[in-house]
Amino acid sequence: MNRAGFGFDVHPLVSGRPLVLGGVSIESDLGLLGHSDADVLSHAIGEALLGALALGDLGRHFPDSDERYRGISSLVLLRHVGELLTARDARVVNVDATVLAQAPRLSARLPEMAKRLADVLGLSEGQVSVKAKSPEGLGLVGRREGIAAMAVVSVEVP
Repeated sequence: MNRAGFGFDVHPLVSGRPLVLGGVSIESDLGLLGHSDADVLSHAIGEALLGALALGDLGRHFPDSDERYRGISSLVLLRHVGELLTARDARVVNVDATVLAQAPRLSARLPEMAKRLADVLGLSEGQVSVKAKSPEGLGLVGRREGIAAMAVVSVEVP
């Protein structure tokens, strides 16, 4: 049986923090604020995977009240989510994700993000799609107040 999951995440942009998306460090004067590295792309994918199996959300598994997760790479969290799926004999069929950011331009880094995410989840690069869209100056993302990401996944379960 196939199950679908949808994930969304958004974090504010602030100075003095690195910008990490899909496990890739992006040169930027602003970074994302959060308890972990605030990688919205990895978070959206993790949320989608958890949702596909009705396992709650990232906050349930990695609460921001737990100091073990302060500053942690979101790829570590995503790997753990993948292990939760494997423990239930679930197999990720594909991941389709979109980052919403006014700046910086991300198109040159998207293949690297897709590869890093595929590696963490034990998938081929052809199973992971990462896209970026500009909100054309609209809303909080368009005003460079934050960056958001959304993801849809297909998971095969016994």
